[in-house]
Amino acid sequence: MAGRPTSFTQKIADMICERLSDGESLRTICLSDDMPNRSTVFRWLADESRKEFRDQYARAREAQADFLADEILAIADDATHDTVMKTNRDGSDAHETANSEWINRSRLRVDARKWLASKLAPKKYGDKVELSGTGEGGAIVVATTPLDERL
Repeated sequence: MAGRPTSFTQKIADMICERLSDGESLRTICLSDDMPNRSTVFRWLADESRKEFRDQYARAREAQADFLADEILAIADDATHDTVMKTNRDGSDAHETANSEWINRSRLRVDARKWLASKLAPKKYGDKVELSGTGEGGAIVVATTPLDERL
């Protein structure tokens, strides 16, 4: 039985980066039997001779942020489970009501993706920071615009 790969190959690097670009987490990718452990990937990233892999990995992480932004829109636009039919215990008075559990879970999914996208691509999805010198005594004033106000 062959063990997990520990030697760097461009084929494995390409598979890791492709799966990252498709929105998969490194943790999930590295759970596959044909993939190295996360610690091995981190060792490859730290290796000074693997600049090409580090650049490829960074581009994959940026693509992953774009994937997450697309998912945010899909989750926000999906209203299929936003309501449920409720009836009284005796079976009377069937009515549609908000499915708060589903709505809250969707909110959590969106918030998690917004946070991660802001960390993976801060210039694109992070809080916008504006500097101006209009503060008291000419001090620099920092104003931020949260990501959710810009989406």
